[in-house]
Amino acid sequence: MRVLPHGQRHEVIFSTYDHLVPGAGFVIVNDHDPQPLRYQFEAQHAGDFTWDYLDLGPKLWRVRVGRPLGSATS
Repeated sequence: MRVLPHGQRHEVIFSTYDHLVPGAGFVIVNDHDPQPLRYQFEAQHAGDFTWDYLDLGPKLWRVRVGRPLGSATS
């Protein structure tokens, strides 16, 4: 994601999420807490995603975003 322009990152993340099969996920690596992205997930996919912090900074944040088992795919 770091090689993409900032304005394209969320679009690519949501497209990636939309193509996940239930039980699958991906890891976001960032230099700050991606909390605004979590708010966007909650607005667009309320109750239909997982958000697990793997590293909590202060220099590196890693979050696994997943599609829960039993989830509907887009």
